Amino acid sequence: MEWCRWAEGDPLNQAYHDEEWGVPVNDSKKLFECLMLEGFQAGLSWITILRKRANFRAAFDNFDPDIISNWGDQETETLLQNAGIVRHRGKIEGAFASARAWQIIEKKQGFSNFIWGFVDGKPIQNTWSDLSEVPSKTERAEALSKALKKQGFKFCGPTIVYAFMQATGLVNDHMLTCPQHLQNQGR
Repeated sequence: MEWCRWAEGDPLNQAYHDEEWGVPVNDSKKLFECLMLEGFQAGLSWITILRKRANFRAAFDNFDPDIISNWGDQETETLLQNAGIVRHRGKIEGAFASARAWQIIEKKQGFSNFIWGFVDGKPIQNTWSDLSEVPSKTERAEALSKALKKQGFKFCGPTIVYAFMQATGLVNDHMLTCPQHLQNQGR
């Protein structure tokens, strides 16, 4: 068996691959956190976000949307001074707006139900043999991105959303040769 090549070379990345990436997430707040981190990752490498994830959680009150939905200019200025996170005004303010959108969806139908509805409630099992086969976005990711934006989410383009779908197990994009592919099929 051969692991997914993207996870090789860094113990933190390998642990993330083995323990989290592609494992189905059904908790609405955890899904929110994952989507926010994917948005902060835009233009950067994922390992950068993994290395800063604990700092992000501390700075954003564990990405509790009920808390950060009330944040504004003062919190933005404080976060812009925090070297432990990605300091991008648009992404920071986008997280606050997204938290407010999350609250509306959560109250109406549950954020997890909303997200999982785009894959009919069960992970899509892809069968990739090589990393070059994996798309950067799909029609479902485009549809979810459009729906999230319509609700008020920020930094959720189709490429970001597809990475989110991979990370949270909406799609199983582990290579066929990766032991995690088979393990995630049974989750």
